[in-house]
Amino acid sequence: MLHRDIVILNKILSEISISIQFMENITNDEFMSNELLKRAVGMTAINIGELVKNLSYDLREKYTNVPWKQISGFRDIAAHKYGTLNMNDVYITVKQDFPDLKFRIEKILENDQ
Repeated sequence: MLHRDIVILNKILSEISISIQFMENITNDEFMSNELLKRAVGMTAINIGELVKNLSYDLREKYTNVPWKQISGFRDIAAHKYGTLNMNDVYITVKQDFPDLKFRIEKILENDQ
């Protein structure tokens, strides 16, 4: 694995951990009523998508079990159509998808180092 990919994957893990920490014990109603939290978590989603776009093609092709394209697509929606972004989707993504993504990336780093 390229050193650059290792650095990026670790940055993605950091962003995921931040979002999970922000959302710990937060209900959907609490999330929806907290503008600061919505913006912070939305920004971490944007950061993750941007980082994914910088991973090497070889890494993304090797690990097709990770939905790289959907992650970067979510970033595009969050960044360019923020006003129409469904924040319920952001909540679900962080609560349900981020823990699985974190696990998959940790496995990539374990297996390829």
